[in-house]
Amino acid sequence: MVSFTIQNVLIAASDDYATVDVQIVDGAIAAIAPNLPVIGTVIDGKNKLLLPGFFNAHTHSSEMWQRGIMSVLPLELWLAELYDFAPLDTEQVYLSALGTAVETLLSGGTSVVDHLVLIPGLELETIATATRAYREVGIRAFIAPLIQDESLSAGIPSGESARTHEPYHRSTAATLEIIEEAVRQFHRPDEGVNILVAPTGIQLCSNALFAGCIELSDRYNLCRHSHLLETRAQEKLAQEKYGCTAVEHLKRIGFLSDRTTLAHCVWLNDADIAILAETQSTVVHNPLSNLRLGSGIAPILKYRQAGVNVTFGCDGASSNDSQDLLEAIKMGSILHNITDSDYQHWITPRQAVEMASLGGAKGLNLADNLGSLSVGKQADLVLYDLTNLSLLPRTDPIGLLVLGRPNNVVDSVWVNGKQIVADGKVTTINVDELRQELFNRSQWETKRKSETVAQIEAHYRTVMGL
Repeated sequence: MVSFTIQNVLIAASDDYATVDVQIVDGAIAAIAPNLPVIGTVIDGKNKLLLPGFFNAHTHSSEMWQRGIMSVLPLELWLAELYDFAPLDTEQVYLSALGTAVETLLSGGTSVVDHLVLIPGLELETIATATRAYREVGIRAFIAPLIQDESLSAGIPSGESARTHEPYHRSTAATLEIIEEAVRQFHRPDEGVNILVAPTGIQLCSNALFAGCIELSDRYNLCRHSHLLETRAQEKLAQEKYGCTAVEHLKRIGFLSDRTTLAHCVWLNDADIAILAETQSTVVHNPLSNLRLGSGIAPILKYRQAGVNVTFGCDGASSNDSQDLLEAIKMGSILHNITDSDYQHWITPRQAVEMASLGGAKGLNLADNLGSLSVGKQADLVLYDLTNLSLLPRTDPIGLLVLGRPNNVVDSVWVNGKQIVADGKVTTINVDELRQELFNRSQWETKRKSETVAQIEAHYRTVMGL
């Protein structure tokens, strides 16, 4: 294992900054203090800021192939269009996972939670391919194979009409078998690859699928991940399906826990928020996709006041169209200054950084190992260049990073003590080749029509009162 010493680097102290040396030995932080003896290689930290790596705590890597082209639609119709044009091959899965990893790293992230869309009939191959991509780049990967056992139309409330849905193409039992096999083949936490159980959400999953996921999670000590109440339609659907809120239902069946992360959480009431606090579940805030799809503004300040752990995600690259984590953190912080007039509740830049790092670690049951600059923790670290034009003139480094428009500011990144970004460049893969591949395998496109959207739009508008 490589050891190194970062000298004269700026770190956040309690309410100020300190210039220190940081020793890394065998992939972990060994000491943080001024004027430490040099161990291993010397890294010059002068005029640089060292922070723990952030978590891109919810995304869908393969959506990268449709970024910029998706129509301006709410989630339920947007999904119909996405799936009409989503047929993928494993080479595309590989390239978009590489792209997601690179963009996450270059915006301060050292971990990615990929709610991975599976190719029907090639489910394990899809997971193997994403795993290979993340291992090659060296980012810490939490692969959450996206599973459901109900077809897309079941995700829209019925309203007054009695509706029947096509059966899903794969049985609940077969789906759970795939996840269990994925755990056996790919779950290697010590090597930086984790498998999560990840039912897509109450809108497209049966109770049997949730029950099977809970059982696998308990048996193999896996974290759990799901979408929750992203849209008003899902709020209506939960009442239709269960006669109670989605959160009450998930509590009743035992899905909520201190290792459960829930993406979006836009449409929760105060009783729901209390349940999340009580079960120690984590909310993953995806502000950009929530705006892009008109889903709403999640009540993040209420979550924080209730003691709910919150972290950030970019969401998939065709509902946000980017994997810039710093952009998601900025938007996810300042957006809430309009939701509560009491400015004492607003999110400060330092709180935002802690949410993005320690908040992400907590949700994945790793707060003892990751998420802060603490002796003994694993060295998932990001070094920012404070001489970069977008971080000047010199004021508050974290304020500049969170509130500004930082551009190419990541100097170096280490994951588990291994350097994978140096001088602003990813060193583990050839990014120029990746760009060329993404360019060659795509084409300029503007006009396309989704047949499924045309079929379901009238019903959607009726049931949503439009």
